[in-house]
Amino acid sequence: MSEIREAPVLDRILTLEIVRVVERAAVSAARLRGKGNEKAADQAAVDAMRRELNQLPITGRVVIGEGERDEAPMLYIGEEVGNKQGPKVDIALDPLEGTTLCAKNQPNSLAVISIADEGSLLNAPDVYMDKIAIGPGYPKGLVDLDRSPADNLNALAKAKGVDVADLNVCILDRPRHAKLIEDVRKTGAAIRLIGDGDVQGIIHITDPDESGMDIYMGIGGAPEGVLAASALRCIGGQMQGRLVINNDEQLQRAIRMGIEDPSKKFDMMELAGGDVTFAATGVTDGNMLSGVKFGKEVIKTQTVVMRSSTGTVRWVETEHRQFEKFHLD
Repeated sequence: MSEIREAPVLDRILTLEIVRVVERAAVSAARLRGKGNEKAADQAAVDAMRRELNQLPITGRVVIGEGERDEAPMLYIGEEVGNKQGPKVDIALDPLEGTTLCAKNQPNSLAVISIADEGSLLNAPDVYMDKIAIGPGYPKGLVDLDRSPADNLNALAKAKGVDVADLNVCILDRPRHAKLIEDVRKTGAAIRLIGDGDVQGIIHITDPDESGMDIYMGIGGAPEGVLAASALRCIGGQMQGRLVINNDEQLQRAIRMGIEDPSKKFDMMELAGGDVTFAATGVTDGNMLSGVKFGKEVIKTQTVVMRSSTGTVRWVETEHRQFEKFHLD
């Protein structure tokens, strides 16, 4: 197989450095698993992630973060991070995806980050986004947001060589999806409802043999859409996203973030272009990653880290013996 070559901006050494960033955030959040305090768990992850980001040899700018500057004291959109000794990069992050999952100690909570060339990640406002995604190996344009669920499922089934009834559709379990769920079930396809974490849900559809999920449909957060597109860029697949603007305040927010056409249908490259590195560490046990394990002398973490310029996916299982690096009390 010939080697995939782009013009990478990110040094491969940064791959392990980025792993450390999500590991620190995951461990800090995991200390508060099951405590019922979403805000405290999220803040612990934010503090740890920011501390580690500022040690990286990058000149970074947060484009997907904890909110706008007046809403978030740290890791806000536009905040500069890194030690200013390296390349200019865009950063999309969710220090604790699935805050409710962590607070209740339920599966699939993650610490997530994506780093790409400057100007490569969509500066998406914190609004909803309608999304559709499938895994690799299909003709370009096989599914489309402007088509009905039935049309998309029929096209996917034909491409896979199966009946629509053999397909499994991943959808966030939300009241807003009642009509979508009804339309999907009319086709005969099965549905896997997930309670939270649509970044992980979209990643799952890239390996249907393992996950049992063939396609993602529905409305979730726009920031999570950029993070999911970053992962798909690395492991393959197709994705489209369109902002869901419900009022003038959201419209003005989108315009402020530089979105010229809020009704635009973004493809995967428009959501996350350039040389992308994506990493996620499990906070709680999940379908994709094991959660943080606290032992008397060892803390164990599991992380996946991917890079678009090489198509490399690494699974990193780490045993940490120096607890002081986590600033544990």
